[in-house]
Amino acid sequence: MDDVTRQRSRLIDVALDESIGRSTPDIEHERAVAIFDLIEENSFQPANDEGNGPYKLKLSMIDSRLVFAITHEDDSPVMTHILSLTPFRRIVKDYFMVCESYYEAIRTSSPNQIEAIDMGRRGLHNEGSQTLMDRLAGKIDIDFDTARRVFTLVCVLHWRG
Repeated sequence: MDDVTRQRSRLIDVALDESIGRSTPDIEHERAVAIFDLIEENSFQPANDEGNGPYKLKLSMIDSRLVFAITHEDDSPVMTHILSLTPFRRIVKDYFMVCESYYEAIRTSSPNQIEAIDMGRRGLHNEGSQTLMDRLAGKIDIDFDTARRVFTLVCVLHWRG
């Protein structure tokens, strides 16, 4: 991918609609970090808009579905994609359980035990990222690293603290 295409096939802004709801200051901080990381480095290309970016993404929730409202830099609409979160329920639930174990292990376990739990955590994160890529295939093209960042954001959106 050349530099011009790379600059056009990316997100320059990610916003959360009020439908997402707000949470504790710690969770709001985690959301802000997830958005920052996503904007900082990503590869994002709506399938019906080859090379016309960069893009803005507004995420909202409607009936337990994640809505991707995508616009151009000038706010002209590109597409809206609605993604069912049902395929992510088990992964997110398991991911939270492993994260809790990980944070507990940091306080009380050996480095080998912590590393084993962290490997499981990364494995679930990778599974969620691949599921996200699969669910967006043909609609929004993203690379694996971008999928990881969006999956992190999906997890943070579910985290109520």
